[in-house]
Amino acid sequence: MNWPPTAKINVAIDGPAGAGKSTVARKVAEILGYIYVDTGAMYRSVTLKALREGLDLDDARSLASMARRTDLRLVPEPSGQRVLMDGEDVTEGIRSQEVTSRVSKVAAVPDIRDVLVKLQRDIADQRGVVMDGRDIGTNVLPDAEVKVFMTASVRIRAERRWLELREKEPGATVEALMEAIAARDQSDSERETSPLRQADDAVLLDTSQLTADEAAERIVSLCRRALEV
Repeated sequence: MNWPPTAKINVAIDGPAGAGKSTVARKVAEILGYIYVDTGAMYRSVTLKALREGLDLDDARSLASMARRTDLRLVPEPSGQRVLMDGEDVTEGIRSQEVTSRVSKVAAVPDIRDVLVKLQRDIADQRGVVMDGRDIGTNVLPDAEVKVFMTASVRIRAERRWLELREKEPGATVEALMEAIAARDQSDSERETSPLRQADDAVLLDTSQLTADEAAERIVSLCRRALEV
């Protein structure tokens, strides 16, 4: 068959923090010619706005109200994806350690998830989407033709995150990041609304010993098989 085919599928990539989902999903989308949707960036954006507005992160009603009046846009570019919040480019700002340490709490608010999941599903309606997050295959896109659950050891994930942060946050350490990632894993897995878990029909992909290109190629192979059925 010709590649890429005219028919399009949706690809759901889930997994814990630091597993490399965003990097790999972006590469898969580029190879397939699909739209990449970083759902984590959406939750990070509303977390950043909540922090800027000084909202109480235990006040679910105020957080949900804030999320409803927030305009979020994901803009694909050759170098990646820009995140616009109320017209402001927050692509870099949402990756700060302050946001990282609080996003799990904000993401656990059911009303916030309702607002953002609707947006995510609207984006995927036209198909041809690679979407990564923590509940894509189980909740957001349960009918996605390809589902992958990416993981890696806590140490490997912490080392990868440290490489990303070492210039912007020179005080970051692998040990501290390991603690933060382990805590995030526990929080994401135990939250009541759409907890982190592998979908029954998802393929488990451990990236501990894989490069991003190798992981992307494995997922593209799954997509090829799905498109040939």
